[in-house]
Amino acid sequence: MSLFFCSPSSLRCNLHPLRRHVCTPVPTGLTLSSSASLTPKLAPPLLRVHLLYPAPCAPLRPPSSSPCTPRAAAGDFLRDSGATAAVLAGAYALVFYFDNLTRRNLIQQSLSRKMVHVLSGLLFMVSWPIFSTSTEARYFASFVPLVNCLRLVVHGLSLASDEKLIKSVTREGKPEELLRGPLYYVLVLIVCVLVFWRDSPVGLISLAMMCGGDGVADIIGRRFGSMKLPYNQQKSWAGSISMFGCGFLISIGMLYYYSVLGYFQLDWGTTVQKVALVSLVATVVESLSTTDVVDDNISVPLASMAVAFFSFGY
Repeated sequence: MSLFFCSPSSLRCNLHPLRRHVCTPVPTGLTLSSSASLTPKLAPPLLRVHLLYPAPCAPLRPPSSSPCTPRAAAGDFLRDSGATAAVLAGAYALVFYFDNLTRRNLIQQSLSRKMVHVLSGLLFMVSWPIFSTSTEARYFASFVPLVNCLRLVVHGLSLASDEKLIKSVTREGKPEELLRGPLYYVLVLIVCVLVFWRDSPVGLISLAMMCGGDGVADIIGRRFGSMKLPYNQQKSWAGSISMFGCGFLISIGMLYYYSVLGYFQLDWGTTVQKVALVSLVATVVESLSTTDVVDDNISVPLASMAVAFFSFGY
């Protein structure tokens, strides 16, 4: 009779770094002689080899590629700094371009001012994705309108003189005008960047209505605004209709742009209805005769923010 035991010399172990290892015993005979005791002579204790699974939290990539490492943080800093410089340079180039067209008498001063009003905010929104995904990216982006804000305050208080700036963004060419509509404009840009950024439709819709809707309404209203609104003779049906249509289309375009880039997902059936409601409210607010009390650059984005926030919830 023979029994089977596992001895060190007769083990077959398939060592694998990711598995617990089980020793496979090879049968060895234990011979019982007639002169020996019937109690079997046992082999040495089993050799147990335990190689445990690696820790679940073990890194799957080198630490140097982790987004929390100094190298990644430095990369985000360089990217955001470069994006800020590029956007700031683009903003000045846009103003210079339309100033040049005005000096050459290719477009009127009022049209140049409104084109800057429309394009500067919209192009600023379009540029947000070039900033990094770090939490500090929004502060880098807000530096662009902050520079313009300080510039408007300095020249609006007549601490310095810049005739080109005054002519390009004011209606009557007075320095104190810089402290009203243009200043409110850049302050709204700063608020939307810091509060809503790329993660919420609210800021995008608000800026689309202020920059695109209100800006285009003024351009169309001045050219085709012969039919005035019954409750405000300073506003026209053409301007209000263009505000609603352009504000709606630009808002949808911005939401689609950011949803394609993966910043948020939307149910487009309800989104279209919500944006239409925001556009309608903003159009009504813009058509009211409150310009002397509250500037359109405050009333329109604030009304859009309120309605959009209650519609989208974030």
